[in-house]
Amino acid sequence: MRSFFGLFTNHPASVGESYFEHMAMSFGFSMRMFGGCIACLLHGLLPFLFVRTGSDQIRILHDRMVAHRDRRVPRIDGDLSGVR
Repeated sequence: MRSFFGLFTNHPASVGESYFEHMAMSFGFSMRMFGGCIACLLHGLLPFLFVRTGSDQIRILHDRMVAHRDRRVPRIDGDLSGVR
Protein backbone atom coordinates (compact mmCIF):
# COMPACT_ATOMS: atom_id res chain seq x y z
CA MET A 1 0.00 0.00 0.00
CA ARG A 2 2.93 2.32 0.67
CA SER A 3 4.06 2.19 -2.97
CA PHE A 4 0.55 3.06 -4.18
CA PHE A 5 0.59 6.13 -1.92
CA GLY A 6 4.00 7.01 -3.35
CA LEU A 7 2.51 7.24 -6.84
CA PHE A 8 0.67 10.33 -5.63
CA THR A 9 3.31 11.86 -3.36
CA ASN A 10 6.80 11.14 -4.71
CA HIS A 11 6.82 13.71 -7.50
CA PRO A 12 5.18 16.50 -5.47
CA ALA A 13 7.70 15.86 -2.68
CA SER A 14 10.55 16.04 -5.20
CA VAL A 15 9.57 19.64 -5.96
CA GLY A 16 8.98 20.57 -2.32
CA GLU A 17 5.18 20.37 -2.34
CA SER A 18 2.46 18.27 -0.75
CA TYR A 19 -0.02 16.44 -2.97
CA PHE A 20 -2.63 19.19 -2.57
CA GLU A 21 -0.12 22.03 -3.02
CA HIS A 22 1.06 20.35 -6.21
CA MET A 23 -2.53 19.92 -7.37
CA ALA A 24 -3.27 23.61 -6.80
CA MET A 25 -0.10 24.67 -8.64
CA SER A 26 -0.90 22.32 -11.53
CA PHE A 27 -4.45 23.62 -11.82
CA GLY A 28 -3.12 27.19 -11.83
CA PHE A 29 -0.62 26.32 -14.57
CA SER A 30 -3.32 24.63 -16.63
CA MET A 31 -5.61 27.66 -16.43
CA ARG A 32 -2.79 30.00 -17.50
CA MET A 33 -1.86 27.60 -20.33
CA PHE A 34 -5.50 27.39 -21.45
CA GLY A 35 -5.78 31.19 -21.52
CA GLY A 36 -2.53 31.41 -23.48
CA CYS A 37 -3.77 28.76 -25.89
CA ILE A 38 -6.98 30.68 -26.61
CA ALA A 39 -4.99 33.92 -27.04
CA CYS A 40 -2.61 32.22 -29.49
CA LEU A 41 -5.49 30.74 -31.50
CA LEU A 42 -7.15 34.15 -31.75
CA HIS A 43 -3.81 35.78 -32.60
CA GLY A 44 -3.42 33.30 -35.46
CA LEU A 45 -6.75 34.42 -36.88
CA LEU A 46 -6.45 38.10 -36.02
CA PRO A 47 -2.72 38.93 -35.75
CA PHE A 48 -3.35 42.39 -34.30
CA LEU A 49 -4.83 40.79 -31.13
CA PHE A 50 -2.78 39.30 -28.28
CA VAL A 51 0.54 40.18 -29.93
CA ARG A 52 2.64 39.35 -26.84
CA THR A 53 0.25 37.26 -24.77
CA GLY A 54 1.59 33.84 -25.78
CA SER A 55 5.23 34.68 -25.12
CA ASP A 56 4.29 36.50 -21.90
CA GLN A 57 2.49 33.40 -20.64
CA ILE A 58 5.49 31.21 -21.46
CA ARG A 59 7.79 33.55 -19.52
CA ILE A 60 5.44 33.62 -16.53
CA LEU A 61 5.04 29.85 -16.51
CA HIS A 62 8.78 29.31 -16.84
CA ASP A 63 9.45 31.61 -13.91
CA ARG A 64 6.86 29.89 -11.73
CA MET A 65 7.65 26.33 -12.79
CA VAL A 66 11.42 26.29 -13.26
CA ALA A 67 13.10 29.38 -11.87
CA HIS A 68 10.90 29.58 -8.76
CA ARG A 69 11.30 25.86 -8.01
CA ASP A 70 15.08 26.14 -8.36
CA ARG A 71 15.02 28.71 -5.55
CA ARG A 72 12.90 26.47 -3.29
CA VAL A 73 14.36 22.99 -3.77
CA PRO A 74 18.10 22.19 -3.88
CA ARG A 75 19.23 20.34 -6.98
CA ILE A 76 19.74 16.61 -6.47
CA ASP A 77 22.93 16.49 -8.56
CA GLY A 78 24.87 18.20 -5.76
CA ASP A 79 24.99 21.65 -7.36
CA LEU A 80 24.12 23.97 -4.49
CA SER A 81 24.91 27.20 -6.34
CA GLY A 82 21.23 28.21 -6.40
CA VAL A 83 20.64 27.52 -2.70
CA ARG A 84 20.89 30.40 -0.29
